[in-house]
Parts: sequence; C-alpha cells; structure tokens
Amino acid sequence: MADQIVYIALLIIALSIGISMFRFVKGPSIPDRVVAFDTAGIISISVIVVLAHSFGRLIYVDVALVYGLLSFIGVLVAARYLDRGL
Repeated sequence: MADQIVYIALLIIALSIGISMFRFVKGPSIPDRVVAFDTAGIISISVIVVLAHSFGRLIYVDVALVYGLLSFIGVLVAARYLDRGL
C-alpha cells in the first residue's frame, strides 16, 4: 500500500514539474520565469524527500534541506538583480 502511495506522489510531482517548466518556457516576463524556476526547485526538493523515504536513507533529507537553502539564496539574488541590479 505504501509503495502505491509513493508512486502516486511521484506521478503528481512529475505532473507539477511539467506545469512549472511550461510556465518557465512560456512565461510572459522575467519575474514569472524566476518564480517558475523557484517552484521547480521546491518540487525537486519534494522528489528528493520522497526518494529518501522510499530508499530509507535519512541523509537525503539533509541534502534536500541544503538544496532548499541554496535555492532560497538564489531566488533572493535573482529578485535583487531584477529589482535594482547588482
């Protein structure tokens, strides 16, 4: 039963990353693309966490946390660049 839930979660995650990439490619403006890229980063963090659960490896959760922090810093840099420039 738990395996089926993991497969359903991965299917939903794959669908959401497809929608996010569509917005990234089709986005009408640069800030929309930055938000879509951040969303894809958050979705990839959820993929790492689901895989950590299915493989039974707790260290992957730490990797997801570090990736989330780096993604957050990247979005802050992009927002500052779009707002005022570097």
